[in-house]
Parts: sequence; structure tokens; C-alpha cells
Amino acid sequence: MENKFPKVKLDSLDNLWLQVSGTICNIECKHCFNNSSPVNHSFELMTLQQCKPYIDEAVKVGVKEFYFTGGEPFANKELLQILEYTLQFGPATILTNGMLIKENTAQMLHEISTNSIYTLEFRISLDGYTEEMNDNIRGKGVFKKAMNGIKLLYEHGFLPIITVTKTWEELEEEKVLNGFIETLKENGYERPRIKILPSLKIGQEALRARGYDKYEYVNEEMMKDYDVSQLICSNTRLVSSKGVHVCPILINYPDAKLGDNLESSFKEYELKHQACYTCYIFGAICSNFSSVGRDA
Repeated sequence: MENKFPKVKLDSLDNLWLQVSGTICNIECKHCFNNSSPVNHSFELMTLQQCKPYIDEAVKVGVKEFYFTGGEPFANKELLQILEYTLQFGPATILTNGMLIKENTAQMLHEISTNSIYTLEFRISLDGYTEEMNDNIRGKGVFKKAMNGIKLLYEHGFLPIITVTKTWEELEEEKVLNGFIETLKENGYERPRIKILPSLKIGQEALRARGYDKYEYVNEEMMKDYDVSQLICSNTRLVSSKGVHVCPILINYPDAKLGDNLESSFKEYELKHQACYTCYIFGAICSNFSSVGRDA
């Protein structure tokens, strides 16, 4: 019997994600779900002039928050200009590996944040509380540079959210979480905020560990009495150098592109991809906070 996939409509555009660095990144992680790397130009950097029309259109329909992602957002030389423009209209979050944040960058970010009535958040990816554990996944030398970025942001008044993709066994959960808290405090981050993310078994992660099992899909029965607001596609759209997509996770899937402007993307989307199953199981994985997050 053919599987019938449920459809999710956009209830409201609460969040606008901008793929400001495309799939261009300064590192190449072994678990990257969208295959970002220094040489992946599947999606290109976005200019301020490319971003403005999307931001303006989102503001007109009542957007509440903005997210900047990639790739590595700080690889985009216009990021600070884009950020400054965006913070006129709402709070913003930058998803980054923290490696390209230097003293002068942190100072400029502080000034931009101070001059806005809206909050500026950072989510910094770290996948190990030791250099060996982290660099085994994210590459040699990454841990030290990321920790320096975290320290600089903290010293300039920010409390970055440390996002960690779960690559360990369930029994190790408490040990790993405590390890992160201890390491961050040892490196000067006195009040660490940590968000544990489930792995998305697509892209590089499917090669590193495993892909999805054949039963890992969302079906119509599963959606009965389910809180659809937990799914990013019910309240979010992502814009890239190629147009508007349903969400940041499915950017590499052609059917996830919904149009060339936001209005054309305000349509139902069929949850036929297996990555949708991870969103369904864990809920709110793209938001800053969820049940798997913790402030130390």
C-alpha cells in the first residue's frame, strides 16, 4: 500500500531564515547534513541587496524573528551589514562555528547589538567537550578556534547557545553534558547555555553513521493530535541565493524550493522526506530552545 504523506500548511511566517553563506564553509564536518565545505558552491553567498527584498517582504507579513545560517555565515563579508539592516525589524540569531570571530568582529557585533532595540543571539556549534572529541568530527584545530570565538562573544556581553549534535550513546548523556559545562566554564564562559541536537541522517551524517531506516517517515496517522507548531515548516521559510525553500534542513532537495518570493512559498508542504521524521520526533530542533536544551 502506498504511503500517504501528511501536508503541513504555513500558519504564519514567524521566522525567516537566510542562507547567507550558502553551502560555503571554512571547515568540512563529518556530520554536516547539507554538505557544506570550502568548495561546495551549490548555494552561493547572499549580498545585502539580495537579502533586503526578502526581509522587507517578511516584515510586511508580520515576521517575528530572523536566523542567519549557511555554511558559515561569517564567511560572508557583508554579514554585518545584513545583520545591521535586519536588526531594525526584529531579533536575530546567527548560527556559526565561531572560528572566524575575532576581537574587532566581536566589538562590531556588540555595537550593532547595542544600537538595536532587538536582541542578537548566537548559536555556536561544538561537537565535543575535549579537543580530540570535537576535532574528530569537525576537523583538526577547530576546537581551540571555536572556544576562542565563544570567549570573545562572552567578553563582549553575549551568552551564546552552544549547539551540540548528539553523536554518543544514550547512557553517556549526563556525562557528556557535564563535560561540556565544565569545559566551557574552564574557558571563561561562566553561564553556559547548551542545546543538544539530534543528528539528521542525511548528507555527510548518512556516510559517517547511517541513513534512515525504511520505516522512518511521517504518516497521516502520526499527525493526529500532534502539535504542528513544533514543525518548522508550519511557521518558517528559508531564503537562499536560489529562492525560497520550505526549511533549512531540506535545502538540497529540489522539491523543497517553493518559489522565488515569500508569497509564492505560502503553500502546503508534503512531509515526504525522512528528515521530516527527525523533526516530528524531537520537535523545535531549529528554534533556540527546546526540551533538550539546558542553561547551566
